[in-house]
Amino acid sequence: MAPADNRADDERMDVAGFVRDGYTVVRGAFDADTAAGCRDLIWADLSSRGVRPDEPDTWPPLVRINTPAGEPFRAAAASPALRAAYDLLIGPDRWAANPDVGGTVPVRFPSEEFPGEVGWHIEGSWWGGDTWWSNVRSKDRGLLALFLFSDVGPDDAPTKLILGSHRYAAAALATKGESGMPGGDLAGLLRPSTFCRTTADAIGLAGDVYLCHPFIVHTATWPHRGTEPRMMAQPAIWTEGFALDGTDPSPVARAIVEGLTDPSQLRPAD
Repeated sequence: MAPADNRADDERMDVAGFVRDGYTVVRGAFDADTAAGCRDLIWADLSSRGVRPDEPDTWPPLVRINTPAGEPFRAAAASPALRAAYDLLIGPDRWAANPDVGGTVPVRFPSEEFPGEVGWHIEGSWWGGDTWWSNVRSKDRGLLALFLFSDVGPDDAPTKLILGSHRYAAAALATKGESGMPGGDLAGLLRPSTFCRTTADAIGLAGDVYLCHPFIVHTATWPHRGTEPRMMAQPAIWTEGFALDGTDPSPVARAIVEGLTDPSQLRPAD
């Protein structure tokens, strides 16, 4: 029965789409009360900085805070639906989801002003002393997880994902060996045509979670033309890294290995 059950999980999670496009979505991954508890903790942090929910004149375009410690965030990060998804995409007993030890909440407020932090990149996996680094095995990062703690529509400055870009990023990272490179520099290794590919916006309701391949190329967008602050977090989904010799059956590793066979989107060497 196990193979049949695995196929059912694959269909429910659209694992084939994850390997091909670089992301899948778990709708309603955690409940409304948990989302509200997380927003309360975010607002408590923001209020300590003089950014208050009932005073829009105190709202800057962007405030990035560390993921607050607290039970609502731990409950969201390790909900039953997400635990099953981590098992499927990374592998059982190969991941840890602890928002108390990593991740940030970039809170975007309604504004036409340029917020900064806009540009194509992949998320780094470990702190290299000056910035966040990644390597082709995705050392220390199992997934890029985008947790929606508020409703996010097309006007609310959603994160934009380039479909299929994780494969090209894998080929680029392979040129840097085990030592890797800063995630923010990877876009410079890709052909301009990569950034003309189809994109998807991370939109949905509070409680939805986008589980993305750690190498997906993405960016913040602007302006925020909605009416409410957009609260989205990136808690760390940790793993040791992935084997790329064909022995690792996880969908994350499968996508990396497939990407290594196609260097077509790398910029020619100078």
